[in-house]
Formats: sequence, structure tokens, C-alpha cells
Amino acid sequence: MQQVLTLTADPAARPLDDGIAAKAAGALAAAGARTGAPVLLAAGCAFDLPFEGIADGAAAAAVRAALAGVPADANAQPAAGRRKRLLVADMDSTVITVESLDELADFAGLRDRIAPVTERAMRGEIGFEEALRERVALLAGRPASLLDRLLAERVRLTPGARTLARTARAHGGRAALVSGGFDFVTGAVARMAGFDTHRGNRLLVADGRLTGEVGEPILGKDAKRDILRELCAAIGVGTGDAMAVGDGANDIPMLAEAGAGVAFRAKPAVAAAARLRIEHGDLTALLHLQGYREEEFAAD
Repeated sequence: MQQVLTLTADPAARPLDDGIAAKAAGALAAAGARTGAPVLLAAGCAFDLPFEGIADGAAAAAVRAALAGVPADANAQPAAGRRKRLLVADMDSTVITVESLDELADFAGLRDRIAPVTERAMRGEIGFEEALRERVALLAGRPASLLDRLLAERVRLTPGARTLARTARAHGGRAALVSGGFDFVTGAVARMAGFDTHRGNRLLVADGRLTGEVGEPILGKDAKRDILRELCAAIGVGTGDAMAVGDGANDIPMLAEAGAGVAFRAKPAVAAAARLRIEHGDLTALLHLQGYREEEFAAD
């Protein structure tokens, strides 16, 4: 079979069973596909359904409609080449559970002024670079020690993040954290999760206080795409051999460039633009999308 539809769900709940897989296969057949036998990737949370004869988008739409109300994600793609050599991941609200700048603003008593701007930027309603400068300017004069507090009290890995990065590396791939957030945080998160490398913006500090400025040039949406290209070139692969994951509008060019662009619990515009999307599972769903069985995962 030339294509594969992957069903994934939350591994903490494991709601999938053979009946749901059979219903999904029936939806594919009703849409005009020729189907193969389901392949179990993880008990209760991941199946592969081989198929051919209809487009990937039509296959995913048919199964999503058939499984409406089931807490599962359905994504279809070509079967060949789906295990990628490079993983490039966004950080805020993707690899970690929070927007780090909003949490920093909370410590400074500025969440009500900064968080709405973050939301608008992530939805693509205003430019990322403009929004970042505007938000950081409000932090001028605040103690730089707030960054240490941010890491200690608020930064937590999204479930599956460590397994995702470590499994990619264990199977000969590379894993990069590329964020419009700050390199002070990306460095710590990369170490926590096991990424090979990280990129982020530089929050300027003088005399122990935030200056209210960001180092130039700002790492925004075009820079994320360009870094993905650069990292692919460094390991001698094309961008089709990369998987990228993110949730905000500044991730869209990166997701479009990658061979497998995954919108993870994303803003509506991002989910609509991405080839693949995950709403119910954790980050290990990205491994199942590449055909990994649970027993192939690197230890968390």
C-alpha cells in the first residue's frame, strides 16, 4: 500500500480499540480507498491503516468525520519516507506547556498587558517581530533574576517531549529546538528534553536588569524556516526528510517547508495550514506518525 492513515490518541487514556480501527478502515473503503490490515503501534493509542486509491486529505477527512466524538487524531500521508532524519520543534505551548514570555510577565505584574498581545501574534493577527518588541519593552527595568524564577516555577515539559527528542536521536536522527522565545529558556529546555541543539531570541540584560530590548535580528517565522533549511543542509538531507512541529502562526512557514509539518494543539489558522495535526495525543504521536511502535521508543 502506498499510503498510510495513522490514528493516535492520548496514551494516558488509551481509548482506541479494534472496533474503532475497523470503523476507520470502513470509512476509508466507503470513500473509495483500497485498504490493508490495521497495524497496531501502541495498545489503545495508535494504529496504522494502510490504503491507496484516494488522496491523503480525502482519507483523513473521511475518517475524521466517521470518528466524530472519538478523542483521536487521524492523519494520512505517503507510506514511503515517513521516518524523518531531522526533528525541528517550536518551544512555547509545544515542547513546554506555557508561553514563557507570558509567565515572565506574570511575575512582573504585566500578564494582563502582555498575554493578549501574545495571543494575537500566535493567531497571526499581528506581526511576530513587532509583537515581541512591544511585549519585551514593557519588561524594562525588571530584575533578570525573574528568568531563573521562570525556569524553576513555570517551565514544564509537555508530556512526550523527552521521549520524542530522545527517540529521534536514538534512531540516528537529529533534534533541534527552534523558538521565537528566549535562548535562556531554550537552552534549559533543550537540556531537559534531550535536544541536540537550540535557537532562540536574546533577551538583553544590563546591570542585572532587563533592558526591554531583544537582540537583533529577531528569530521570527522566516528565520524558523531558514534554520530548518540550514539544519537539513548540515546533515546532508533535503527538507522533505524533516519533521517540524509547532502551534503558532510564526511556525507556518517552517511547517510548510518540512516534509512532515505537524500542528500540535494549534491555533485554527495553523491547524488549517498544516499537513498533519494533533489535538488529542501527546508529543509521542509524532513518533507514531513516523511509524514507530511504542516498544521502539527511547526510555524517558
